[in-house]
This record gives sequence, C-alpha cells and structure tokens, in this order.
Amino acid sequence: MKTINELLGLKKQESEQLINELNSLLANYQLFYQNLRGFHWNVKGEKFFELHLKFEELYNDAVVKVDEIAERILTLGGTPTHTFTDYINSASIQTAKNVSNGNECMEVTLENMAILIQSEKAMLPLAQEAEDEGTITLLTDYISQQEKTMWMLHSWLSK
Repeated sequence: MKTINELLGLKKQESEQLINELNSLLANYQLFYQNLRGFHWNVKGEKFFELHLKFEELYNDAVVKVDEIAERILTLGGTPTHTFTDYINSASIQTAKNVSNGNECMEVTLENMAILIQSEKAMLPLAQEAEDEGTITLLTDYISQQEKTMWMLHSWLSK
C-alpha cells in the first residue's frame, strides 16, 4: 500500500520538515490557548465582562486551530505532539502566570499572536516548495484572520 504522502503527491522529506514545523506551531498554539484560558479566568477590573467574553472567543478559536493543526500533521503522515512537556520545550510562546490586569492580558495576547504569525509566515516557503496546498491554505487563512484580530486588539489597547 502507498503511504499517505505518495497518495497526496507529496515528497517524504519535505513532509517531514513540515511536520516538525507544524508540531512547533501546535506547541505555540497550546500555550497561546492556555494563556487565554488563564486570562479568561483571572482578568479583573472595570472591563471584566468585556474581556472575559473576548478571551473566551479567542480561546474557542485557538482550540479549533489546535485540532486543525494536529489533523494536518496526521494528514502528512506524522504524529502530533501531545504532552505539555513537549509543548513547553518547543514553543516560543511563554506561559503567562498570574496576569490579571486587562491591558497586560491584551498586550501578552498581541505578543503571542505576533509569534504565531511569524511562525506561520516562516513556514509558507517550505509549504510552497513542497507544493503542499493544504498547508498553504491553512496557514494563509490563519494569517489573514489573525492580522485582522491583532488590528482590533491593538485598537482596543490604543483607546
């Protein structure tokens, strides 16, 4: 039986590189997600209700992306990492512990999203070289959505 990469018309070596990069992106998304959960639970102040809902919206979006990235890794014939030890060891995003000030939560969220976008943009040339349209589409859709979200969050902070 042919491998999934052969059936998809993708080269094994290029797919393995993409799998490694996607696993790093998955790690970053998991930490991003957990930071958002912490902000949702712990934010305090006069903007509590507004931010509580916004962080819930953001973490719900992040959990969908976590699943999509893991499924893309599986589609390419890889195994998604799935332990927090792996995530912490390979992520660029840092854990945000005991952050409850709304503005600080939002600043960390923007910084985290910038890391995600940088990672996604850095993967695009590899996906293009591999002629992996599925990964290209996944990444460009994320980038487009996140850039708009970042603009909105940045505008909120600039009040």
